[in-house]
Amino acid sequence: MSYQFPPRLMQAKAAAHYLGVSPSKLRGLDLPCRVDGGNKLYDRADLDAYADSLPYDGLDSGEGACEQADAAFGKVRI
Repeated sequence: MSYQFPPRLMQAKAAAHYLGVSPSKLRGLDLPCRVDGGNKLYDRADLDAYADSLPYDGLDSGEGACEQADAAFGKVRI
């Protein structure tokens, strides 16, 4: 059986690709990184948290933003 998923820790080039930004943009984001020897490694959980923190285009990030996003994607809160 073959599994395909992103690694937990990624070097800058792979982390930038994962987020869909350039490596220079990634360096400017001030994201935490781990160090293994001389390698700076970005944790996928930190990259996901950064991506999750970005606002949706055209949606207010204030009160009611979750409801607006749910309505846009057809989700219903219970």
